[in-house]
Amino acid sequence: MRSPRRSRRAALAALAAGVLLAATGCDSAADRTTKGTTGTAEAEDVLLQPLGEPGPGPFTKSTARPAPSPSATRSPQEDGGSATRTVHRVSGAVPGLYGGVRSEASCDVAQQARLLTADQDKARAFAEKAGIEAVQIPGYLRSLTPVVLRADTQVTNHGYSSGSVTAFQAVLQAGTAVLVDSRGLPKVRCTCGNPLDRPVVAKGQVTHRGERWAGYDPARILAIDPGVRPVSSLIIVNTADNTWIERAVGDDVGRDRDPEDPPPFEPSQDLLFPSPARPSDPEPTETAPSAPAPAEPESSPCPDPSGDPAELPPGCPPPMEPDPGTEAPDDFDGMPTDEPWEMEEDGSGVVPEPTQVFPGDPDGLDEPADDAVPEPFAG
Repeated sequence: MRSPRRSRRAALAALAAGVLLAATGCDSAADRTTKGTTGTAEAEDVLLQPLGEPGPGPFTKSTARPAPSPSATRSPQEDGGSATRTVHRVSGAVPGLYGGVRSEASCDVAQQARLLTADQDKARAFAEKAGIEAVQIPGYLRSLTPVVLRADTQVTNHGYSSGSVTAFQAVLQAGTAVLVDSRGLPKVRCTCGNPLDRPVVAKGQVTHRGERWAGYDPARILAIDPGVRPVSSLIIVNTADNTWIERAVGDDVGRDRDPEDPPPFEPSQDLLFPSPARPSDPEPTETAPSAPAPAEPESSPCPDPSGDPAELPPGCPPPMEPDPGTEAPDDFDGMPTDEPWEMEEDGSGVVPEPTQVFPGDPDGLDEPADDAVPEPFAG
């Protein structure tokens, strides 16, 4: 199994590489048709679907549990009427992408299975979109994880009407209960039982149809891509107290626990929509600490000890007498006084002249002395 740290780093890297796509337009909320929304690259209509609205062609009645908390949705904000539609692509493995309440499922999976299998035509249609057999629906649903969206999210939704399935692009409001697979991809919308798939983000003009909710911002929409590989658990946000939950993949939320290796950041909506740095913003500079002023030298109470010992103040050490035989000769000039004297055997105290001159010495000869070692050294 992939380590949580590596999975988290890969997820955060995928989040940082968001794709920004823009389009404009918003028509009347009364027009809720899905024409032109077949899931192809030419799709231009996107249906806005609030929390409790099943939308066109629901497969089943709602199996979503009551919204756990208002904090599960994005905080309402004034809609500035932005004309730019921006869809941010993120990986389904990003920590904090989904929310929920500890040990409480956002969707009644058992009821969802009963409703789908009760109608054979709908069961076959649902299974076809899910890529399974109709008899596998109960096990398939139990393999999915109930969570809630923490941001408005675009998906490819599938409605059922007159014995056929219609695909359309939809933006689900933050707080919508969904079932996601082991790669973090939404697969079922619990409000209507519809199968979901990855969105098709149009590159041209986009018309938003449906009722806009408080806080809706066309520049803050997510498009979720599947994680790199399946995982055994998802890191979600506890919407009751804004803490982390590690939820095992599957419908058994009774196994919720605190993450052993929690993300190195606090749960935040800003993680889903990072603000790019503006070039006009000056980078903060650190002020270097000023160097301390040099300490004033302390004046010594004792004068030069070379004077008369009788004139020294009390407590001052007497002048040091030189060791016998270390006085400099009277005719000495230029020898450093801090070098120790080397006495000749005769005790004369006279430093002999050097008996050997090396090549290159400015005072020496051009030719090496007889006992100089030739180059290269032998042995």
